[in-house]
Amino acid sequence: MRKTLLFPLGALTGACLTLLVSGPQGGLWAARAAAGADSAYSQLNLFGEVFERVKASYVEKPDNSKLIEGAITGMVTSLDPHSRYMNDKAWTEMQETTSGEFGGLGIEVTMEEGLVKVVSPIDDTPASKAGIMSGDLISKIDGEAVQGMTLEQAVNKMKGPVDTQTKLTIVRKGADAPLDVAIKREIIHVRPVRFHVENGDIGYIRITSFNEQTTDGLKKAIASISKDVPQEKLVGYVVDLRNNPGGLLDQAVSVSSAFLQRGEVVSTRGRNPEETQRFTAHGGDLIKGKPLVVLINGGSASASEIVSGALHDHKRATLIGTRSFGKGSVQTIIPLGTGNGALALTTARYYTPSGRSIQAQGIAPDIEILQDVPAELKGRVDTMAESQMRGHLSAADGTEQTGSQSYVPPEEKDDKALHAAYDFLHGVTVNAAAAKPAPKTTVPN
Repeated sequence: MRKTLLFPLGALTGACLTLLVSGPQGGLWAARAAAGADSAYSQLNLFGEVFERVKASYVEKPDNSKLIEGAITGMVTSLDPHSRYMNDKAWTEMQETTSGEFGGLGIEVTMEEGLVKVVSPIDDTPASKAGIMSGDLISKIDGEAVQGMTLEQAVNKMKGPVDTQTKLTIVRKGADAPLDVAIKREIIHVRPVRFHVENGDIGYIRITSFNEQTTDGLKKAIASISKDVPQEKLVGYVVDLRNNPGGLLDQAVSVSSAFLQRGEVVSTRGRNPEETQRFTAHGGDLIKGKPLVVLINGGSASASEIVSGALHDHKRATLIGTRSFGKGSVQTIIPLGTGNGALALTTARYYTPSGRSIQAQGIAPDIEILQDVPAELKGRVDTMAESQMRGHLSAADGTEQTGSQSYVPPEEKDDKALHAAYDFLHGVTVNAAAAKPAPKTTVPN
């Protein structure tokens, strides 16, 4: 059985993942036939020789299982930033994060330059309340240097019993010195959908992640807004995907389907043509053709880009904000048997309905709105992009885009992109000079 997930940027982030659940792995390896086999066996012999030398001669007696795990980790992480090996504990914890509830601090993270980099804090979690920001680098956890840890080891160290405290040492762009931030651990209940009615005539829906609860939360939000506001008064909806790092692929497809009558949502294409998969809309337009604005920025990745790309290509939504992250690769999760963990391996790129790959390019908004960054944060607010990650998978056409702004003001009154969305739905001309017309594309239906 094959189940497709989206698990974007690192151990706790949202990348495109396919979960491959199967029997013994013998068939998988047997299929890796022949050309160059002699060379491969020669390299394996070299590995075996090094392994035996280390076991025999290292200054202290090494742990064989740790040696093997380290070798596998090094092999897989040499491929790209999203391919990785998870031991049994890390694999179990990864599955827990997609259920929508887990213990910890509430941050989406990846690894960069040997440090843990914050992709985004999750709304209403200890990390967000403590002021952790996108782009922050975690150099120490409880005084222990992160350099030399794997991402899983660092994440595990940040976890702990509820109501206990951990201290993160943060390197923030533009700050004069590292910052020590004390955070109390909590059970993280990821409520992926929040909503309210704005000005009595606009439905605002914030989606923070794509977990197993997202589509149900979206449907409840739409039903509640539709009940509270008469259809003749409702001018449209704003769906806010800013700093949403992604999640489950099936949720990205079903969220897109909530606004589409029919048509392709996304396709994935691997090295071999026969590996192409297409996912189509189902369920119908729940907002009955009402105007729709989707907010994106440099922290909108993976599943967020699938949704915004599908709605844009079908001309169902207007995109406002800044260019998205550009996480357009698919990782296949291969369980390696009881107690052996799993392998996350990049196996494909995903494409929007018009055939665009957004890997290392992102999705440009129709209307670009840059936020006003407070003076005390200028130079400290990081831009975000897949293309900035070392060893990233190249863009399909070789053209890559640099990072874009991911800052969102904490106060709604200061949020220029949000107010631009409201103005757009009310028929007010918004930043016309910055508006980019949607490309003319042919979308299969």
